[in-house]
Amino acid sequence: MTDESRGIGGTVGPPWSVDVLADLHAGVLDDDRAAELWPLVNADPEAREILAALDATTADLASLADAPAPPMPAEYAARLDAALAAEAAAKFPNAGQAAPAPQGAQVVDLAAARRRRNKRLGWAAGVLTAAAAAVVAVTIAIPNTSQQSGTPNVAAPAPTGPSVGSDGSGAQALIGKAVGVRDFGPLQNEDRLDACIAAAGLDPKVRPEGIRPVNVGGKAGVMIILTTGKLAQFRLVAFGADCGPGNPAVLFDKVVGEK
Repeated sequence: MTDESRGIGGTVGPPWSVDVLADLHAGVLDDDRAAELWPLVNADPEAREILAALDATTADLASLADAPAPPMPAEYAARLDAALAAEAAAKFPNAGQAAPAPQGAQVVDLAAARRRRNKRLGWAAGVLTAAAAAVVAVTIAIPNTSQQSGTPNVAAPAPTGPSVGSDGSGAQALIGKAVGVRDFGPLQNEDRLDACIAAAGLDPKVRPEGIRPVNVGGKAGVMIILTTGKLAQFRLVAFGADCGPGNPAVLFDKVVGEK
């Protein structure tokens, strides 16, 4: 026989369903249902213990953001070294050849020595420039780059992830499956996301509980989930794929859950 007290559709009360408490904790229930359940949950010691465990789990997941990054795998390090060496060899094919032995008098021409020194300095600067270009070529690929001066002609990325409204409507339903997720989508990495967070004026000490790509009214975006200091209340902020220093490109910013 099914215990209806454990289901959200029946008589709600102890013993509580963990699924119901998790949904309540994540703020995915509608406001009326949440307002009905919170007084019952707060009056039940067992339910409060489960909520405390969910809080601890959320905090543990958030702490992963501060974990040290692992070293680059040897395979990729070797490929990077090979790319640098190939780029330098292509631009300076004679760089490794020894200079011919001097003939005749051993008198040093000061002006000639300075010219040789400047030539060597110029070669070294060229190697550094080539190395920097090789690093960029290995790490990112920029399609359709314009050959003229001005802004590169880069196509906007296609939106991925679940669709939400332009005002963030429907985003609240994504919280339960997004907490603990770290998918940077079109932003690619945490450094770019941090630049968007700083541009939006958000507190960098409040690390996202979850990060996932979303389709915001047909635009590619990345949504972050922030705690507010209140139980079961979250702040949802979505950035456009073109956000960065000086350009927050915020698609929506809303607070959901217990008021």
